Amino acid sequence: MLQILDIVEDTMVDGPGFRTSIYCAGCRHNCPGCHNPQSWDFEGGHAMTTEDIMRIIEADPYADVTFSGGDPMYQPEGFAELARTIKERTTKNIWCYTGFTFEVLITNPRQRALLEYIDVLVDGPFLKAERDESLCFRGSRNQRLVDVPASLKAGKVVLFDLSPMVKCESA
Repeated sequence: MLQILDIVEDTMVDGPGFRTSIYCAGCRHNCPGCHNPQSWDFEGGHAMTTEDIMRIIEADPYADVTFSGGDPMYQPEGFAELARTIKERTTKNIWCYTGFTFEVLITNPRQRALLEYIDVLVDGPFLKAERDESLCFRGSRNQRLVDVPASLKAGKVVLFDLSPMVKCESA
């Protein structure tokens, strides 16, 4: 079971193209200036099974998937199960937003297991002093778009190249 605040279909703000964004409950980062502080409560929202969520995801054959929150890395087993099911039953890519850095996540076996199914990780806490509205799909300059499969293979962070898909950053 996953504690879910909301599922937003056909959004274009949580990654490139149309996406089904799954917003989970629970976050301990408490970033000043967070755009979603109502997501901090681990008891918020309602419990959903992987199958409940998959019915919504599979209903739209064109939308990819984003995990956000809260922070999905606080529910790593449930999101790993969901991500594994998405990968087994669809060709959708998965983006995941987290306040943790990639370097921290790979040291935790539970969180690393979730990383194995993620295509792009938007990592790092939101830092108000680093806020930059010209950035695409992230709120502050410290946050990175991490190509997770390439990073796991290389054993270090490999940034995701968004430029072939969309032009976001100001020159």
